[in-house]
Amino acid sequence: MIWGIVFVGTFMMISMPTVILLMFGLLPTIVAWVIDRSPQKYTMFCVFGMNFSGLLPFLMDIWFVEHSIDAATKIMSNVFDIMVIYGAAAFGWMLFVSLPPVITTFLTVMSERRVTVLKGNQRTIIEEWGDGVLTVIETLDAGPMNISTRY
Repeated sequence: MIWGIVFVGTFMMISMPTVILLMFGLLPTIVAWVIDRSPQKYTMFCVFGMNFSGLLPFLMDIWFVEHSIDAATKIMSNVFDIMVIYGAAAFGWMLFVSLPPVITTFLTVMSERRVTVLKGNQRTIIEEWGDGVLTVIETLDAGPMNISTRY
Protein backbone atom coordinates (compact mmCIF):
# COMPACT_ATOMS: atom_id res chain seq x y z
CA MET A 1 0.00 0.00 0.00
CA ILE A 2 2.75 2.43 0.91
CA TRP A 3 4.59 1.69 -2.35
CA GLY A 4 1.42 2.49 -4.28
CA ILE A 5 1.17 5.87 -2.57
CA VAL A 6 4.84 6.55 -3.27
CA PHE A 7 4.39 5.57 -6.93
CA VAL A 8 1.29 7.74 -7.41
CA GLY A 9 2.92 10.67 -5.61
CA THR A 10 6.02 10.44 -7.79
CA PHE A 11 3.90 10.07 -10.91
CA MET A 12 1.89 13.15 -9.93
CA MET A 13 5.04 15.23 -9.53
CA ILE A 14 6.53 14.08 -12.83
CA SER A 15 3.42 13.97 -15.02
CA MET A 16 0.58 15.99 -13.53
CA PRO A 17 -1.23 16.59 -16.88
CA THR A 18 -1.44 12.85 -17.47
CA VAL A 19 -2.75 12.28 -13.95
CA ILE A 20 -5.41 14.99 -14.41
CA LEU A 21 -6.55 13.49 -17.70
CA LEU A 22 -6.57 9.94 -16.32
CA MET A 23 -8.45 10.85 -13.13
CA PHE A 24 -11.24 12.73 -14.89
CA GLY A 25 -11.28 10.57 -18.01
CA LEU A 26 -11.48 7.25 -16.19
CA LEU A 27 -14.32 8.23 -13.85
CA PRO A 28 -16.76 5.78 -15.53
CA THR A 29 -14.25 2.98 -14.95
CA ILE A 30 -13.88 3.94 -11.30
CA VAL A 31 -17.68 3.92 -10.93
CA ALA A 32 -17.86 0.49 -12.59
CA TRP A 33 -15.18 -0.79 -10.21
CA VAL A 34 -17.07 0.53 -7.17
CA ILE A 35 -20.52 -0.80 -8.08
CA ASP A 36 -19.44 -4.21 -9.42
CA ARG A 37 -19.70 -6.61 -6.49
CA SER A 38 -18.54 -9.72 -8.31
CA PRO A 39 -15.00 -10.90 -7.56
CA GLN A 40 -14.16 -11.08 -11.29
CA LYS A 41 -15.00 -7.38 -11.93
CA TYR A 42 -16.16 -8.04 -15.51
CA THR A 43 -18.03 -4.73 -15.60
CA MET A 44 -14.91 -2.78 -14.77
CA PHE A 45 -12.84 -4.56 -17.42
CA CYS A 46 -15.47 -4.03 -20.10
CA VAL A 47 -15.94 -0.35 -19.28
CA PHE A 48 -12.19 0.21 -18.82
CA GLY A 49 -11.32 -1.17 -22.24
CA MET A 50 -13.71 1.10 -24.07
CA ASN A 51 -13.11 4.06 -21.74
CA PHE A 52 -9.36 3.89 -22.24
CA SER A 53 -9.76 3.58 -26.01
CA GLY A 54 -11.76 6.82 -25.94
CA LEU A 55 -9.17 8.50 -23.72
CA LEU A 56 -6.04 7.35 -25.55
CA PRO A 57 -6.10 9.89 -28.43
CA PHE A 58 -6.19 12.73 -25.93
CA LEU A 59 -3.40 11.16 -23.88
CA MET A 60 -1.34 10.99 -27.06
CA ASP A 61 -1.97 14.71 -27.60
CA ILE A 62 -0.80 15.44 -24.07
CA TRP A 63 2.29 13.24 -24.36
CA PHE A 64 3.49 14.21 -27.83
CA VAL A 65 2.14 17.70 -28.56
CA GLU A 66 1.91 19.80 -25.42
CA HIS A 67 2.57 18.30 -22.01
CA SER A 68 1.13 20.96 -19.73
CA ILE A 69 -1.63 21.31 -17.17
CA ASP A 70 -3.21 23.95 -19.41
CA ALA A 71 -3.50 21.43 -22.27
CA ALA A 72 -5.06 18.86 -19.94
CA THR A 73 -7.63 21.35 -18.64
CA LYS A 74 -8.45 22.40 -22.22
CA ILE A 75 -9.18 18.81 -23.11
CA MET A 76 -11.26 18.23 -19.98
CA SER A 77 -13.23 21.45 -20.49
CA ASN A 78 -14.04 20.75 -24.15
CA VAL A 79 -17.52 19.24 -24.32
CA PHE A 80 -16.82 17.27 -27.48
CA ASP A 81 -13.69 15.68 -26.04
CA ILE A 82 -15.59 14.68 -22.90
CA MET A 83 -18.37 13.30 -25.09
CA VAL A 84 -15.87 11.09 -26.96
CA ILE A 85 -14.26 9.84 -23.74
CA TYR A 86 -17.48 9.19 -21.83
CA GLY A 87 -19.30 7.98 -24.96
CA ALA A 88 -16.70 5.26 -25.37
CA ALA A 89 -17.25 4.29 -21.73
CA ALA A 90 -21.02 4.24 -22.35
CA PHE A 91 -20.38 1.88 -25.25
CA GLY A 92 -18.48 -0.37 -22.82
CA TRP A 93 -21.50 -0.37 -20.49
CA MET A 94 -23.73 -1.18 -23.46
CA LEU A 95 -21.50 -4.11 -24.40
CA PHE A 96 -21.58 -5.41 -20.84
CA VAL A 97 -25.38 -5.22 -20.70
CA SER A 98 -26.17 -6.52 -24.19
CA LEU A 99 -23.61 -9.26 -24.88
CA PRO A 100 -24.47 -11.84 -22.15
CA PRO A 101 -28.02 -12.48 -23.48
CA VAL A 102 -26.66 -12.81 -27.03
CA ILE A 103 -24.00 -15.29 -25.93
CA THR A 104 -26.54 -17.22 -23.84
CA THR A 105 -28.87 -17.50 -26.84
CA PHE A 106 -26.00 -18.61 -29.07
CA LEU A 107 -24.89 -21.30 -26.59
CA THR A 108 -28.48 -22.52 -26.20
CA VAL A 109 -28.87 -22.89 -29.97
CA MET A 110 -25.55 -24.75 -30.17
CA SER A 111 -26.61 -27.10 -27.35
CA GLU A 112 -29.98 -27.79 -28.97
CA ARG A 113 -28.27 -28.52 -32.28
CA ARG A 114 -25.90 -30.92 -30.53
CA VAL A 115 -28.84 -32.73 -28.89
CA THR A 116 -30.51 -33.05 -32.31
CA VAL A 117 -27.35 -34.54 -33.82
CA LEU A 118 -26.95 -36.97 -30.91
CA LYS A 119 -30.59 -38.11 -31.19
CA GLY A 120 -30.04 -38.69 -34.91
CA ASN A 121 -26.98 -40.79 -34.09
CA GLN A 122 -29.04 -42.64 -31.50
CA ARG A 123 -31.71 -43.48 -34.11
CA THR A 124 -29.02 -44.72 -36.50
CA ILE A 125 -27.57 -47.00 -33.81
CA ILE A 126 -31.03 -48.38 -32.99
CA GLU A 127 -31.63 -49.11 -36.69
CA GLU A 128 -28.27 -50.89 -36.98
CA TRP A 129 -28.27 -52.83 -33.71
CA GLY A 130 -31.97 -53.43 -33.19
CA ASP A 131 -34.35 -52.86 -30.30
CA GLY A 132 -32.08 -54.57 -27.78
CA VAL A 133 -30.11 -51.36 -27.49
CA LEU A 134 -33.33 -49.52 -26.70
CA THR A 135 -33.63 -51.06 -23.22
CA VAL A 136 -30.17 -49.76 -22.33
CA ILE A 137 -31.16 -46.32 -23.57
CA GLU A 138 -34.41 -46.42 -21.57
CA THR A 139 -32.45 -47.48 -18.50
CA LEU A 140 -30.01 -44.61 -18.92
CA ASP A 141 -32.86 -42.15 -19.53
CA ALA A 142 -34.56 -43.32 -16.32
CA GLY A 143 -31.76 -41.87 -14.22
CA PRO A 144 -29.26 -43.19 -11.69
CA MET A 145 -31.89 -44.14 -9.10
CA ASN A 146 -33.74 -46.50 -11.42
CA ILE A 147 -30.65 -48.24 -12.83
CA SER A 148 -29.99 -50.14 -9.61
CA THR A 149 -33.60 -51.32 -9.35
CA ARG A 150 -33.63 -52.72 -12.89
CA TYR A 151 -30.55 -54.94 -12.63
